[in-house]
Amino acid sequence: MNKRLLLLSNSTNPGEAYLSWPMPYIKDFLGKPKKILFIPYAGVSISYEDYFTAVAGQMTTLGHEVTGIHQIETDVGFLNKFDAIAIGGGNTFRLADLLQGHHLIETLREAVENGMPYFGWSAGSNIACPTIKTTNDMPIVEPRSFNGLNLIPFQINPHYTEATIPNHGGESREMRLKEFTMVNQDTHVACLPEGSFLRLEGQVLTFGGGGECKVFKHKKSPVLYAPGEDLSWLMRH
Repeated sequence: MNKRLLLLSNSTNPGEAYLSWPMPYIKDFLGKPKKILFIPYAGVSISYEDYFTAVAGQMTTLGHEVTGIHQIETDVGFLNKFDAIAIGGGNTFRLADLLQGHHLIETLREAVENGMPYFGWSAGSNIACPTIKTTNDMPIVEPRSFNGLNLIPFQINPHYTEATIPNHGGESREMRLKEFTMVNQDTHVACLPEGSFLRLEGQVLTFGGGGECKVFKHKKSPVLYAPGEDLSWLMRH
């Protein structure tokens, strides 16, 4: 099937309305009005219903109908009622824990592999990877494993920045990701700065939005890619 993914670094840029910057990309990605299943499990400091209300408020302006997974029974075949899946940001460990606990990993993966469009931001992009090991989040809960949905064969680091805090002794993001590639030597990491995304159509992967996508790999110099560039080679590694 033609697998379709829109993986966003973040939901909102400073000073902008919620989900403002990605709305044109989401509109183009989804096309005609769809019934969207929204999964708010990554939300910790916001209730599921408030999270759902914020997302649905934006999606309905595009003509889409949104249902929160917390509002329905996830019985056998429940995904047949929907045309697309969206997973919001928050804490990736909490998201993984709940998806695994509700036995949804295989169900969601199968639906996307069979052509159901998937879009997510931050934690919702992390969980699309083979594992959640390149999240920026604190492990506030212990999921059953670090396994993600495995919709792509590489890792993503959302909210990527090379900014450092003066007089702070902690590792930079780049240092931490290089440590990851030293231990996970066969894995690429695509870093998404704020306001950027990866879009997959079948086996064609494109970087879009703003900034540059930096790709890390063990024993290789990081490579920068500009918006519009083809990163389909990542799907073959």
